Amino acid sequence: MLTSFRGLMAVSLATAGLISATPVLAQDEAPEEGIEGVSVSANVALTTDYRFRGVSLSGGDPALQGGFDVSHDSGFYVGTWASSIKGGPAYGDLEVDLYGGWGGQLTDAVSVDVGILYYLYPTEDLGLDTDYWEPYASVGFNLGPAEATVGAAYAWKQDSLGGEDNLYLYTDLGFSLPSTPVTLTGHLGYTDGVLAPPLLAGTADDTGLDWSIGASVSHGNFEAGVAYVGVEGPSIDGFTDDAIVATLSASF
Repeated sequence: MLTSFRGLMAVSLATAGLISATPVLAQDEAPEEGIEGVSVSANVALTTDYRFRGVSLSGGDPALQGGFDVSHDSGFYVGTWASSIKGGPAYGDLEVDLYGGWGGQLTDAVSVDVGILYYLYPTEDLGLDTDYWEPYASVGFNLGPAEATVGAAYAWKQDSLGGEDNLYLYTDLGFSLPSTPVTLTGHLGYTDGVLAPPLLAGTADDTGLDWSIGASVSHGNFEAGVAYVGVEGPSIDGFTDDAIVATLSASF
């Protein structure tokens, strides 16, 4: 099923993502089986800083996040996810993501996920065209106690991106410590375009790197994680500074 940026988006991506652009809900949630192969799952999280591709979209302040997904045994899914942000009058105080796609196993050790995301900023005050689309694809590898994901997201030229396109490439690594609830994670991402569209649209630099290392502890439906997040590229005080980010999440 799903893999992102975006999610438990920034939810359990306090450890591996906070950064990735593709949905990661299915890997971290415990969906309940519905009628005729349909499953519904939900998640909620509180994070000390909403980081998207290394850039803070909450101005370094805590953010409340959550979403839900509907999936089918065939691998198709749709979902939505939202987070509080500090976007000023141009983007408002809320981001809402809508997405849909297909995910499945190629082999016991290899999975794929493809889909498209639509980013909305419904509380912006200036009447600007801030919403944008971004297709994504990823391949996951199960290596026993370790997991690896490589993926890409591409946003074509849109008004909200300053008329430019944006390519994001990333890899996520995770290692579950045997006989413990602890998982160690790492992330590396590369942007060719806008580091955190549309926040940094129009900045002089057109490339950037983001990365994180972290750990999480899970118990039942709950997970607590902490990560050190860094970013190299356009510099905006309070938004692109390195930071330690903690997240508490629950999935149902």
